[in-house]
Amino acid sequence: MPAKSQVRYFKGSPAEALAKPLRGHYSLLALPKTLEDRGLRSGLAATATDTEANEAPAVWLVDLLADRSFDWVEAVRKHSEVRLIGVVDSNSPAPRQAESSSEDSQVFAYLPRQAPPELVEKAIQAAFANIELASRERAAREELERVEREMEELNRIGAALSAQHNVEEFLNLILLKAREITGADAGSLYLVQDAGEGVRRLRFKLTQNDTRQFPFREFDLPLTDNSMAGFVAMHGELLNLPDAYEIPADRPFKFNEKYDQTSGYRTRSVLTLPMKNPKGEVLGVLQLINSKRNPKARLETIEDIDREVQPFPERWARLTLSLASQAAVAYENNKLYNSIESLFEGFVKAAVTAIEQRDPTTSGHSLRVSTLTEGLAETVNRVQTGPYASAQFTREQMKEIRYAALLHDFGKVGVREEVLVKAKKLYPFQLEIVRQRFDYIRKEMEAQTAQRKVQLLLERQREEALAQIGLIDNEFQLALKEVDDYFQFILRVNEPTVMPEGKFDQLLEISQKRFFDPNGEQRPYLSPEEVRYLSIPKGSLDPEERTQIESHVVHTVNFLSQIPWTKELKQVPQIARAHHETLNGTGYPYKLKGDEIPLPAKMMTICDIFDALSASDRPYKKAVPVDRALKILDEGVHNNELDADLFRLFLGAKIYTRTIKPS
Repeated sequence: MPAKSQVRYFKGSPAEALAKPLRGHYSLLALPKTLEDRGLRSGLAATATDTEANEAPAVWLVDLLADRSFDWVEAVRKHSEVRLIGVVDSNSPAPRQAESSSEDSQVFAYLPRQAPPELVEKAIQAAFANIELASRERAAREELERVEREMEELNRIGAALSAQHNVEEFLNLILLKAREITGADAGSLYLVQDAGEGVRRLRFKLTQNDTRQFPFREFDLPLTDNSMAGFVAMHGELLNLPDAYEIPADRPFKFNEKYDQTSGYRTRSVLTLPMKNPKGEVLGVLQLINSKRNPKARLETIEDIDREVQPFPERWARLTLSLASQAAVAYENNKLYNSIESLFEGFVKAAVTAIEQRDPTTSGHSLRVSTLTEGLAETVNRVQTGPYASAQFTREQMKEIRYAALLHDFGKVGVREEVLVKAKKLYPFQLEIVRQRFDYIRKEMEAQTAQRKVQLLLERQREEALAQIGLIDNEFQLALKEVDDYFQFILRVNEPTVMPEGKFDQLLEISQKRFFDPNGEQRPYLSPEEVRYLSIPKGSLDPEERTQIESHVVHTVNFLSQIPWTKELKQVPQIARAHHETLNGTGYPYKLKGDEIPLPAKMMTICDIFDALSASDRPYKKAVPVDRALKILDEGVHNNELDADLFRLFLGAKIYTRTIKPS
């Protein structure tokens, strides 16, 4: 408030007589009557000699009758630093406050024209006291609003920090927000790191500069107090230096002028803050350089520095210190999140290893399916036309797809190993029994043939016997060839096929053949169970075994449902459960159709089938050439089993090449 507060009135107004005795205590400002009709704002503009006078608090003495042409209602309403005291004729009726008009509501107090100076001065004092009280209230309200805005900004920044799990982006965000709050032209961030054996170092992690761009690389510094960052890291104190070149001689740290000398930049004000966790441990250091009056200014010259750079205000320093502490907590949480994520990645890898140890022949399948499915998802993200133009997978959803693909076959650990690794239609022990049986049949045929020869030699003349023996040998060779052909046929049909095929009539013919076992009992060449297995039209599994294999999906879902997935990964079990479902509902195990199948599962189905067909040779099948595998997938599309649009993307982007080893 000015040394003398201002009292205003109009020349010649009855209020002038009340104002003149106040001259020793107040600055009086009389407006000429010729300006009455122009109102307060025009009068002020015409008579104020300087900004201070124009903006100074003032009390107007206005005769409510004589000065009627003056728009004092509007004047008081628009000027918070103005109070109006109405002067009235003591013989006139007093204003009715209960029925006050908009005019009456703008009048601070009323005085009679004959009021004594003491009463006038008390009214003036009360008016100025009211102005000061209102000013304080307004300042307190503005301060509260400012604090609320700052808290909202801190909360907003805190939410942004908490949502960012990429460490590099997280640290960049911390420094960027600290610079925004303080208007800093440049800044750096250091992390305190354990170098082992109780030694800690300071890592220069990143830097930002609005004026100068220069090559940057991370490097380590010894953690000592001879640098500002090192001092703050060791002692946990805030440093706010108006000029980095004027550090008091008693401080242990110095300013390294090397960067300024080589880059032409000029460092002046520097704010260095510790990033402390709730335990008081310093996790890192923020160093902010050159607080600018205009945050958008560039500091190209020393004149720019002189004009724009200011010391960091204490209020900003305190606010940024709060941000630094908040950032330290978020950084610890970020490291914990990444540790948990690394732990889970290790678990997933262990789970995949467990699957592959059960069936080593499928080694790499889960990883390849994951690679293919992620590639197809990335392609879907890029399409701008067609039914999937609006489909977009976020970073979290991509991770969800990856985990679902890696773990989609985990349930195989719950399937009997002999079924899981069954390579042929017959189990190895069954084929060995058949082999031994046919060996026995050959031996039995050979023994019977030899017995017949001996019988002929005993019963017939030599010449006749020899002639008959020749016929018997021919019969034996033909019978032996038939048995060998039967066995070779069995070996052929024992091989699984990719597509349904087989000539199973001959199996019935073989099964009707009989031989005598060592006990003299007649036995078929093939048992009904062996015929049933050898008659499997596709693959190596009969319906019961296929049901066991298909149960791996249920085992997978049961296993994945036990994991407390985060909100971002909660769909992993639902995606994995549908990777053997088909659009027409003929898939398994839940017979889902069409849109009942999640989009990521539709993609995984295509990738899973392709890899199963084209992967390297397995005991139960040969690798199918890529073009043949793609043709089989195309047949699945035409049978309404696979999504046609996704398959076109799979082909067009050549996703299938991502897992093909170069020849």
